[in-house]
Amino acid sequence: MAGTVLRTRALNRATLDRQLLLSRTELPVADVVTHLVGLQAQTTHTWYLGLENRIEGLDPHRVGRMLTDGELVRVTLMRGTLHLVTPRDCRFLRPTVQPAIDRGFSGSRHGQATRGMDLDAVARAGYDLLIARPMTPNDLAGHLAERWPRVGGEHLAQAVKDRLPLVQIPPRGVWGATGAPAFAPADTWTGLAMDADPDPEGLVLRYLAAFGPASVKDMQAWSSLTRFKPVFDGLRDRLVELRAEDGTVLFDLPDAPRPDEGTEAPVRFLYDFDNVLRGHADRSRVLPHEHRARLVSRNGMPPGTVLVDGFVRASWKVVRARGAEPHLEVSLFEPITAADREAVAAEGERTLAFLEPGGHGIRFVEP
Repeated sequence: MAGTVLRTRALNRATLDRQLLLSRTELPVADVVTHLVGLQAQTTHTWYLGLENRIEGLDPHRVGRMLTDGELVRVTLMRGTLHLVTPRDCRFLRPTVQPAIDRGFSGSRHGQATRGMDLDAVARAGYDLLIARPMTPNDLAGHLAERWPRVGGEHLAQAVKDRLPLVQIPPRGVWGATGAPAFAPADTWTGLAMDADPDPEGLVLRYLAAFGPASVKDMQAWSSLTRFKPVFDGLRDRLVELRAEDGTVLFDLPDAPRPDEGTEAPVRFLYDFDNVLRGHADRSRVLPHEHRARLVSRNGMPPGTVLVDGFVRASWKVVRARGAEPHLEVSLFEPITAADREAVAAEGERTLAFLEPGGHGIRFVEP
């Protein structure tokens, strides 16, 4: 298959298939999270929709209990953002992506404020505090500032968060619950030692299974790690080489599914940070170039988006007007067919019922 060219629609269908967005699965939640190499989950609840889009009959309360019981954790990983993963994947992923987290910290204002300090000592002090009891960043900052009074506590707390795998603990993130963002060491919270060695080759294979076919740049954009070309080169006898329409070299697992480009793609309402929009340097396989600007926001919080025929064609939001039932507002980026409009309305009602039981109604905003 060396050199086989994948048209954009074929690449789209392959990616949606890997992301479990061509049809909902009945696999257990932990298996889905493992297959996806986690879900970006820095928001407290929107990521539940990412699971609902992929799992038939998802019970969000069951997922919340998995967080409470430590079967799932939210921890800083790829791109320096909180991800929902299993404890075993936390152990594998964190040391592998740690260089990117270190680089991000060094270039930040926190890194500048702590330059020249023994950050290992800061991390040890933070660990000792957090095994005694979970703390919010502000609490941790206050205690660390007592030991290093010449450095702002917020910078010290961030150093601990970046150097140690810390779990953001429940009730934060539990469906229907609220709570301050408090952290505990991943090893004491999960009971699993976080002592695994970095495994960049394993990361490439896991990434391709969930996001492939993909280029080296795609992998680097997803992970924030650099210099992956030698890793891909070392795996060439275990990969196939394909090409995108623009000539970009794409790698994939030999037996990974690559559906025909004519495969039907159902409507899906994606949450703000869905994997399928965060997994590649070139997002045109899902997001047409002409619509990219519509996803840029001043506060860094992109809108939810709607996949129609596999591609982003609209944004969406839940509107909660005083004295009225919540409804879903769909802002179309381009005209769609009557059949697609009907499919969007049907999936929108399902999404609204999941997010706002008792809500009703879809309102289209025309392009």
